[in-house]
Amino acid sequence: MKTCFGLLGSLIILFINSCASSYRTSEGLVWNTAYHITYNSGVDMTDSVMAVLKAVEMSVSPFNPASTVSKINNNSDMRVDPYFREVYEMSRVVWDESNGAFDPTLAPLINAYGFGYRDSIHVDEQVIDSIKEFVGLGRTGITESGELQKNDPRMEFNFSAIAKGYACDKVAEMFIANGITDFMIEIGGEITVNGDNPDGEKWRISVDAPVESADRVVHKSQTVIALDNQGVATSGNYRNYRDKGGRRIGHTIDPYSGGPAITDIASVTVVAETCMEADAYATACMAVGSDRAKYILQHIELPAMLVLTDGTVWKTPSFEELEQDR
Repeated sequence: MKTCFGLLGSLIILFINSCASSYRTSEGLVWNTAYHITYNSGVDMTDSVMAVLKAVEMSVSPFNPASTVSKINNNSDMRVDPYFREVYEMSRVVWDESNGAFDPTLAPLINAYGFGYRDSIHVDEQVIDSIKEFVGLGRTGITESGELQKNDPRMEFNFSAIAKGYACDKVAEMFIANGITDFMIEIGGEITVNGDNPDGEKWRISVDAPVESADRVVHKSQTVIALDNQGVATSGNYRNYRDKGGRRIGHTIDPYSGGPAITDIASVTVVAETCMEADAYATACMAVGSDRAKYILQHIELPAMLVLTDGTVWKTPSFEELEQDR
């Protein structure tokens, strides 16, 4: 699972060849990551954008102690809000389709390794086994009265692997509700687009190659794809890792072993109808090897690309259809 609510820099960057006068931009920092939004409107929508991002934070950010998920994590208030419900329900779908590879209840393990919202602890096999006793999305549910139910009070959620994608989708919904149909929303590398770019064409998105760097963001294009009314997300361990005990620890946690994922995948890019769906499936695939990831991606029939650690690139036919000449 991707862990921190914001990653350092963007995994996917945008190409814009010109800027029409009716297009506006909004950019800044949110959740320790950068966001860049371009939209076609005669009205400045910055305040509305920030209101949406704050609403998402107050629902699903485990780093905000006043959020819905934080209250559920500490068992002080188990009532879910509409945002939490949407993220939870998509998580259940991806959890089921990936055979548990995507699991937001890995929060205690994520925290233990120092990638979450609590301080890291000494981790050994015994500690991992003890934590795994209260991990598993299938051990939770939402009651008819709208309360989160978990079979062990120690269970906690970390939706960071889906939250940025979800935030992109919610800003998109706000734009469309206000009659804005041409836009690109990017938060920490996750992107939602709709309509035309300033050149009157589909949005051209450059997918970053997995260039390893812990202290700075390196943008080297792997490929360029053209999108319309779609979301795209890339997951990888090449920018968010730590050296611990003489070995490198990636932020993606293997839900089966309970430890950092050991995989032959350097990065995964997924395109879907919503960015939160793309975000979740990209994370699920990073948690497993390429054979299992290919099976998942072919089963769900979403455009996707794997870049393996040996430099091999695998793409679905539907992803290749999206690629553009650079």
